Amino acid sequence: MAPPKVALRVNTGITTRTRTIHCSNPHQMETLNKGIGDKINKIIRGKRKADCSPSKDKIVKRSALGDLTNNGENNTNTDGGAKIAKTIKKLTVQSKVLPSVKTVQQKRKPNENLAPPSAPVANKITTRATSKVPTVYPSQTAVKPKEKEKGTGVVATTKKRLSNEFEKTDKEESLYSSALEEIAKRPVTRSSKASTGSLDDSLKDSTCSKESNSLSFVAQQLQTKLNLGAHDVPEGVTDYDKENWDDVYQVSHYAMDIFNYYREKEKDFQVGDYMDKQVCLTKWMRSLLVDWMVEIQESFELNHETLYLGVKLVDMYLDRVVVSKETLQLVGAASMFVASKFDERIPPMIDDFLYICDGAYNRREMIRMEINLIKVIGFNLGIPISYRFLRRYARCGKVTMPVLTLARYILEFSLMEYETIRIKDSLLAAASLYLALRMKKVSMWTPTLEFYTGYKLDDIKNTVLLLNKSISKPAKSQIMTVKNKYSHKIFFEVAKTPVIKDEDLF
Repeated sequence: MAPPKVALRVNTGITTRTRTIHCSNPHQMETLNKGIGDKINKIIRGKRKADCSPSKDKIVKRSALGDLTNNGENNTNTDGGAKIAKTIKKLTVQSKVLPSVKTVQQKRKPNENLAPPSAPVANKITTRATSKVPTVYPSQTAVKPKEKEKGTGVVATTKKRLSNEFEKTDKEESLYSSALEEIAKRPVTRSSKASTGSLDDSLKDSTCSKESNSLSFVAQQLQTKLNLGAHDVPEGVTDYDKENWDDVYQVSHYAMDIFNYYREKEKDFQVGDYMDKQVCLTKWMRSLLVDWMVEIQESFELNHETLYLGVKLVDMYLDRVVVSKETLQLVGAASMFVASKFDERIPPMIDDFLYICDGAYNRREMIRMEINLIKVIGFNLGIPISYRFLRRYARCGKVTMPVLTLARYILEFSLMEYETIRIKDSLLAAASLYLALRMKKVSMWTPTLEFYTGYKLDDIKNTVLLLNKSISKPAKSQIMTVKNKYSHKIFFEVAKTPVIKDEDLF
């Protein structure tokens, strides 16, 4: 049973719902009553800001379809549709610095025959290089004092892994190392002194050269065996991956194979023409829903990948399940909720999505729709989206940021067009980039873009004409979120770029 809720009337005239707060302390009740007169702030967890997203001071809750929602009330006001807003209180997360590891000496037990008190005890972390005397366990025979004096005089200490390997000093080596670090640092010895000798003796017996143990040598061996990045670049094409071969953030060794794999997987996520079997839905209702999802992405400052994945999940679900108009907004909210869990570092909570739906659904309905959505799509969220293709093509073509932002605006505006759901995401990304290049009068379709996209100019012509027609139409007041978003200075005001005629495109 849901907890009791009470409506509170504040000074601003906004009616909202909150849980009843029981307070027995008169002083706390006075403080609570005093705070009711102010704005009631909704606290959500701090979010990482989306790429180049303008700052949002308010979060808007509204129904996606206006009077088509199952809220039972018409949310459109006579004063131009004023939106109910609540101020976000962002929680700042302070980074915690892990304490340095303190060395722990082995506790002596009364039954163990250890070294006499006068023997020196090593008070440092034991590494693989310095650990020469095996540790004495209770089940083993204790080492005799005379035999210990003949050795190096170092008592075995408890091995302890550093909690934070970034805090180690020059004298301390982390035991938590990767495989490549082990190959590079571990001395190879064949002498029996490695078990009982000193550190100097083990280093003298090292027979492995620096060149064979270097990380570059290991990387070259992996590249040769796995055949990484082996693709022939035609003459006249800029080899972008070769230029950034040593940049770990570009993953040039795998990038070509990754996007070739994405191209092959596109056929598994094709969406059909489902609007004929959706008896309760129309294309206009889908456009309103996508516009509302864009507003969610902007309000919660989510990644753009989350938005594209959420829209893709909506289309895949509607292609397989017939829904009513009252459930359409629930499908959109659940899709954004699932996409946030997949792409976001700190996804919003379920209460945030329930709030932005303006109380149209409860927690149980949201969770059940989330489960049903994941089952329908077969638990496969690794969907190739057009936004990832666009970023890859723009990098390989070395386009400027204003041109890329214009291509992002064209691509995001196409999400509201029902005619684009059957087009491959890689083709949509290539067409959006070409249209942006022509609108900015930068260049035509270059051999480099043709090679990395895999599409010739003839392959993208029809899609370019469709996208140009979409952004050329007069914008309707109900779906202005994308246009207003990209009219901001942070996005170089690309939405105000003059459109180009069809005969001037090619």
